[in-house]
This record gives sequence, structure tokens and C-alpha cells, in this order.
Amino acid sequence: MENRQLALHETLESHELLSFQNLCCTKSSMMQLLASDEGLKSILQQDVEITKRQIKELQSILSRANLQ
Repeated sequence: MENRQLALHETLESHELLSFQNLCCTKSSMMQLLASDEGLKSILQQDVEITKRQIKELQSILSRANLQ
């Protein structure tokens, strides 16, 4: 990705995505504790892992954009 500063609307949308991803991660984590089916627990665990990677990527994008 080219190094450049994000426009204001891009920064706001990225923060909105980050908030949504945090909410999804929290929900999947909590639902995993309530699930009794092992297949469902596995799917929820995979979702948590993927969402955590996406959160880190969004945080990285936002921190790089803020440094410029």
C-alpha cells in the first residue's frame, strides 16, 4: 500500500470498522462459551482468530496513517 495520509472520511470509516470488528469478536467469544456443539465452537473460534487479525490490520493502517 502506498504511504499516504487517510482522508477524514476514510479515518472515520476505518474507526467504524474497527469498532464493529471489536463487537463481532466479543460476541463470537461469548457465544463460544455458550455453545454446546463442538462444530459450532470450532467455527466461532476460527471467527475470533480471523477477527483478531483483521483488528490488528486495521489498527496498523490507522497508526501508519496517523504518523504521516
